[in-house]
Amino acid sequence: MILVTGGTGLVGAHLLLHLTENNEENIRAIYRNSKNIEKTKSLFELYKKSELFSKIEWIKADILDVPSLEIAFENVNYVYHCAAFISFNPDDENTLRKINIEGTANIVNFCIDKNITKLCHVSSVAALGDLSQNQTIITEETEWNPEVSHSDYAISKYGAEMEVWRGHQEGLEVVIVNPGVILGPGFWNQGSGAFLSSIKKGFPFYTNGSTGYISVIDVVKIMSALMHSNCNGERFTLISENRSYKDMIYTIAVKIGAKKPKIEAKPWLLNLAWRLDWLFSNILRTKRKISKNSVQSLLNKDEISNEKIKSQLNYSFTPIDDYLNTIAFYFNT
Repeated sequence: MILVTGGTGLVGAHLLLHLTENNEENIRAIYRNSKNIEKTKSLFELYKKSELFSKIEWIKADILDVPSLEIAFENVNYVYHCAAFISFNPDDENTLRKINIEGTANIVNFCIDKNITKLCHVSSVAALGDLSQNQTIITEETEWNPEVSHSDYAISKYGAEMEVWRGHQEGLEVVIVNPGVILGPGFWNQGSGAFLSSIKKGFPFYTNGSTGYISVIDVVKIMSALMHSNCNGERFTLISENRSYKDMIYTIAVKIGAKKPKIEAKPWLLNLAWRLDWLFSNILRTKRKISKNSVQSLLNKDEISNEKIKSQLNYSFTPIDDYLNTIAFYFNT
């Protein structure tokens, strides 16, 4: 029996599709709200794979609710932990730590208690280390520097990884994947989907920072391959290409028929923006839209390596431009 957490999100939903397409048997996914299941069902319909949706057994559970997990873990052998809370709003610090760290600790504890064969944990490039003065490329071995400023999201994902490594020390077989920005269709109001929606509406700004990007199809294929392999106690950075934000925004704008942004958000402008956002959010009690750490991320130009996973699986990533054509097709349909 395979258990998938986060099955109503971009990665989890595509993972469920991949598993059912490859005739994996006894697939179980957890959900918190029945309405969210419709998101995954809609994704299967988007790919014209509706007939596969019935292969999934859905169980109402929450990674923070131990009694519900007791039921979800019955007869389970393999676990894909995709559930996470994503936010770069400093006001969400407690929620991030609770869901991403405490929730992952609960999953790890059940995996140990139920003698799970193997756990695949979805982390993030945000949890990778920090370059020192003599380093130029971030790899899986780059050390995390606690003295460097990190977003609450990054700290929560790093903390989640520590829980997974704790489980590994107690005998649990684990693999961790650290994807970059995950591109995929069907979830247009969140993550990279919301990014496309913003560009379509007329996103006026760009920055010259950069980060790593990967298709959601590559992510789930690699996760499945690692779970079927003998790999244990390893983490793998998953990116197809390092691209600048400017290049990505321009490319997406062209592919979805939107206007290219014309204003470079320079460092001084971004630093002014997060300070004003902090001020107004405190005065008006509104939700933060940009933070100091978000600005640092938008200006960051560190290069991320994908050599380890390419060597491990001899994997060839989908070119980002090609995959953006696919996303644009679904976005404009």
